[in-house]
Amino acid sequence: MNVYDFDGTIYKGDSSLDFFKFFIKKDPKILAFTPAVLKIIDDYRKTTLRFDDVIAKYGHVITDYVEKHNIDIPALYEEFWATHEKNIKPFYKHVQKEDDLIITASPTVSMNIICPKIGVKHWLGTELDPKTGAFNRGCFREVKIDFFREAYPDGVIDDFYTDSLHDEFLFPYAKRVFWVKGHKITQIK
Repeated sequence: MNVYDFDGTIYKGDSSLDFFKFFIKKDPKILAFTPAVLKIIDDYRKTTLRFDDVIAKYGHVITDYVEKHNIDIPALYEEFWATHEKNIKPFYKHVQKEDDLIITASPTVSMNIICPKIGVKHWLGTELDPKTGAFNRGCFREVKIDFFREAYPDGVIDDFYTDSLHDEFLFPYAKRVFWVKGHKITQIK
């Protein structure tokens, strides 16, 4: 089985950030949340926040907004992927296999739409309630191991592709690890 991170690896950029930009165009009122979102992203990248910290500190903002504005999250992701599928990197089609698994911090509600479009049958991601916007469980960093082992207790990772050292926790579980930087792929294990 080959396993892939999604953002920055298969997808050119960060799909969650791109989704936020897409949503701003649809609903400029969300601009009021931009400083908080940028702070979350910055703190996460600097590894000062864990998923539980983010949810405790900011989770209510999302659920309140979704509820107040009656947001149809799956419909928004359908619309988003209609214009952003083009950001799937071409290399993936050349290495794609039937049993590929994407394991990502991106929400499963997003993956439920894009993965079938690109021919991927297996994915694990952050659990987001599509009705309320509530984050139930994040698929970040070392927690990706838990997601993988729960879904594939006897699973063996042949090739693992990533663009982030945040995925280093999965490296020991893979026979080979490939570093993806833009369109360049380098075997690092």
